[in-house]
Amino acid sequence: MNLPNIITIARIFTVPVVVWAIVSGRPGVAFWLFLAAGISDAIDGFIAKRYGLQSELGAYLDPLADKALLVSIYVTLAVAGYVPQWVAIAVVSRDIMIVSAVILSWVLDKPVTIRPLVVSKLNTAAQIVFAAFVLASLGFGFPPGPAFDLGMVLVGALTTLSAAAYLGEWARHMAA
Repeated sequence: MNLPNIITIARIFTVPVVVWAIVSGRPGVAFWLFLAAGISDAIDGFIAKRYGLQSELGAYLDPLADKALLVSIYVTLAVAGYVPQWVAIAVVSRDIMIVSAVILSWVLDKPVTIRPLVVSKLNTAAQIVFAAFVLASLGFGFPPGPAFDLGMVLVGALTTLSAAAYLGEWARHMAA
């Protein structure tokens, strides 16, 4: 256990608080917690790399914390009616598909290493920016305007492209 892992675990513990903030009508609090989680993600990554504190535990915990936060936010925003349900379904389905493919690979004794793809990095960035935008709009009371529709379509398209790219990589790996 080291400082970057402790920071990551703290980020995991913010997930239920962010969900609570959204469902209890405190989207401004959810926005600031989401922002703090993003900053903590950058800090723990910096500390781990700068001081040689990268660990196998951190390699699993960090993406878990990121996905737990994003998936929870999208599901909660959809259930609360702030984003269309299809957006949350796309975000969750992509992650379930990737995890299922990795597990199936292990079960079939053909373990696959998941490498971040460019489209996946763009997808994650779009999901983060759109979630922050929605929370900020709700929390600070400004109308989202056409940026909402643009963000929603961008997240939907990139999530679909990312899922397809990972599925293609996985299928090639399994066929080899």
